[in-house]
Amino acid sequence: MAKKQIDARHYDVIVAPHITEKATLLSENNAVVFKVANDATKPQIKEAIEALYDVKVVGVNTLTQKGKSKRWKGKPYTRSDVKKAVVTLAEGQMIDITEGVS
Repeated sequence: MAKKQIDARHYDVIVAPHITEKATLLSENNAVVFKVANDATKPQIKEAIEALYDVKVVGVNTLTQKGKSKRWKGKPYTRSDVKKAVVTLAEGQMIDITEGVS
C-alpha cells in the first residue's frame, strides 16, 4: 500500500485510542475505536487513520458521548462531551494500538 503523506492536521483529528472491554470485542470484527476532535468529520477521520497507520479504512461510524453531570465538594459540574469514531478496517488489516506502550 502506498504510504500517504502525514500532515500535522492528522494528529489534531485523532486524539487517542479508546481502550475498553467493548472496544476490544470490536477488534475481532476489524474495528478500532478512537477518541477524535469534536469538530472532526468522517472523511477527515478516514484520511487521518489511513495516513498515520498505513491501513485501508472501509467505514467510519461516529458518536458523541455527552458529558455526565457530577458533583465535587458539593458543587455541580459537567464533564466535557467526547466524540468517538469506530473505524472499520479492510479484511486482513490491523492496527496495534498497544505498540510503543511500555
